Amino acid sequence: MVWISATSRWTKTGGINEMRIFSLRFACLLVFACFASFTWIKSIPGDVGSTVLPELQTLHKRLLVAEELGGQVSRDLSCILEQLRNISKAANITHLTSNTTTNTTPTETIRQPGGSDRQLFLLPNIYLFMPHLRQHPGSLLPNVVLGKGRHGVSIVIGIPTVKREMQSYLVNTLSSLFYSLTASQWQDLLVIVFVAEADSDYVSHIAETIKKNFPKEVQYGLLEVVSPSEYYYPDFSRLKETFGDSTDRVKWRTKQILDFSFLMLYAQDKGTYYVQLEDDVIARVGYYNDMKTFTTQEASKEWLFLEFSKLGFIGKMFRTHDLPLIVEFFLMFQRDKPIDWLLDHILWVKVCNPEKDAQDCNRQKALLKKRYKPSLFQHVGLHSSLPGKLQHLKDKDFGKEILYQAHNNPAAKLSSSLKHYQQHSLERAYKGEDFFWALTPTKDDYILFTFPQPIYMSGYLFRSGNIETSGDKFYNTTVEVLPSDLSAQGKLLTGSPFAYKQSDKGFIIVGAFENGIAEHDIEEALQPISAVRLVVQSDADVWALLSEILIKV
Repeated sequence: MVWISATSRWTKTGGINEMRIFSLRFACLLVFACFASFTWIKSIPGDVGSTVLPELQTLHKRLLVAEELGGQVSRDLSCILEQLRNISKAANITHLTSNTTTNTTPTETIRQPGGSDRQLFLLPNIYLFMPHLRQHPGSLLPNVVLGKGRHGVSIVIGIPTVKREMQSYLVNTLSSLFYSLTASQWQDLLVIVFVAEADSDYVSHIAETIKKNFPKEVQYGLLEVVSPSEYYYPDFSRLKETFGDSTDRVKWRTKQILDFSFLMLYAQDKGTYYVQLEDDVIARVGYYNDMKTFTTQEASKEWLFLEFSKLGFIGKMFRTHDLPLIVEFFLMFQRDKPIDWLLDHILWVKVCNPEKDAQDCNRQKALLKKRYKPSLFQHVGLHSSLPGKLQHLKDKDFGKEILYQAHNNPAAKLSSSLKHYQQHSLERAYKGEDFFWALTPTKDDYILFTFPQPIYMSGYLFRSGNIETSGDKFYNTTVEVLPSDLSAQGKLLTGSPFAYKQSDKGFIIVGAFENGIAEHDIEEALQPISAVRLVVQSDADVWALLSEILIKV
């Protein structure tokens, strides 16, 4: 399966034309030289010829040898040109348009020097399964709306998204994927959103929504947005109804195959593993580390895919070098069956013996797919992308999602100007019994942790938002500490390599929330610490939630 570049196609064609002209000129030159030499020799007078004849005879023999060699070169060049013409048929297949409805299998003929013609089949390519693409050479070029061209990551996650008549879940899906990532995981992951629509206005709308909600993820190259050419999709009106599905459902499932295939081909050279998701799922906290650990354990074994969810095609991981084979199978039967059925059929074709029973077949297939439990992804969408369809699919192996992370923090007196919602108090969150959920913060709101005795504090971690309310984060909020040795503050502010700033009441600003997380080590010169304070520097638009509080001692 290949993506064919228009530039390389025209380059190959130009090279063939230049070689054809060169061969013709060379042959004509040889013929003219031989004719001129022969005429010149015949026109020499007898008396002069008696003295120079031996030399001319030697020259004549040499010219005959040169003529023979020139003829051999000409024949070899003609053979090479013939081979290049046949090879170029594959590269120039996008130029081919047919006025008939007859489906034929293209072939190529390679004429070998000194031998008989040898006929070979062309390698299958995407144009055999999607012939309408031949009419538009650029139909396979992806439209990269947002992206930094990241390559070489361990895991690539692909998410196709489409227009929905009801609710869109895309932002929540992306929020759950980014929520628990560490800084190192940001560098080793790529998330690709494929806007599977030819409507350029809708594509731009989705791109702007993503850029607004995830500016840093886009800026750092963690998140990409791509879309297909307007000519990528075929005419779906000619599809046949199969397995009792309506015309609309057949169109929907066929388009889904084309969407997944495009995304897989785009992702195949960007990382080691590819994970297929949908735009209405949430991820378990720590999913990346769990996937990476399980993949490492199974890396040396033979498998076609790993399963991180038991629902349909959600959470299926493939080695990227297997994607071309998988896509080719999908495209071959795109009009016949749903994509999850086709994935199972690949396993059947590879390992099932028709002469044995179904139990043996299932055992063999199980060897090529490895299941991880508990499931790392849960389907949350109620309204399907198929208009009018409601989905109540739930993965029972996903379990109940943890909405907060508990830690054994040192004793402290707690106070805050923020008003908590229902039972989600600061005290319960600090003890690891719940998360802290406060009404909309305003400028100068604070959370204060005062220790009975100064402590040596190696660092801190405050995480805002959780998997269900990922938008309720602390924005423009600083982390401040109160050193017990107030006399050392002046020296620290001027002599420290860190850019500390003085706050009020003796507090020193040592950090701030970025993308909902504040995490840092505490310098030795600040020790011991009497108190830690979070201060909101500007009015917020949303509520604020602390799902993790860790005072490192």
